[in-house]
Amino acid sequence: MTENDPRFGAAFWDQRYRSTGRVWSGEPNPALVEEVSPLVPGTALEVGCGEGADAIWLAGQGWQVTGVDFSAHALDRAAGHTPAELAGRTNWQQADIRDWQPGEGPLYDLVAASFIHFPASVRRPVFAALAARVAPGGHLVIVGHHPSDLDTAMPRPPEPDLFYTADDLAADLPDHAWKALTRTARPRAATTPDGTQVLIQDTVLTARHTRWAPRIIEKEARS
Repeated sequence: MTENDPRFGAAFWDQRYRSTGRVWSGEPNPALVEEVSPLVPGTALEVGCGEGADAIWLAGQGWQVTGVDFSAHALDRAAGHTPAELAGRTNWQQADIRDWQPGEGPLYDLVAASFIHFPASVRRPVFAALAARVAPGGHLVIVGHHPSDLDTAMPRPPEPDLFYTADDLAADLPDHAWKALTRTARPRAATTPDGTQVLIQDTVLTARHTRWAPRIIEKEARS
């Protein structure tokens, strides 16, 4: 496995989306829903948005969402899946997040990324660039496949370097600027391709940017 592995490029994913119907379920990630539901909507960046289910759900909750993916075919599907009444709350952008640099681009009240799995040498700068897009007081939500999935019957690439824990992610955030609100491995039931029921775990990290006065306040704090 190398950083130039074709699995991590736009051409691979464009081909995957072109060669089949809907790739994902069309439902929002339950961990993202749980983590984001308590937040007051603002601006959101959803990275690796694929066919758009998470971004569309965020828009339906009142967020102004920018969905980013490096597959143009996925973005076409995302736009096509967006209800007309949410079109004004969604913006789809093609970009390779491996090229992003910390400090570049606008800030968002929420930056979310689900199941982005690069080698650690790529993942760390990519996630650092995502964290740099979070506005003061905003939130970073990352969900991924937990390393323990490698010990289950669920098909996963036998490459431990692609997987991470919430502690791994939190350790890469500067303590003086971030507060981890959720740092866990969340179990969920899943079904393998041959129909076997298995229990897997999702890595979940939600962290708040704390350096300056918050722009997002949890709903319960306002009640």
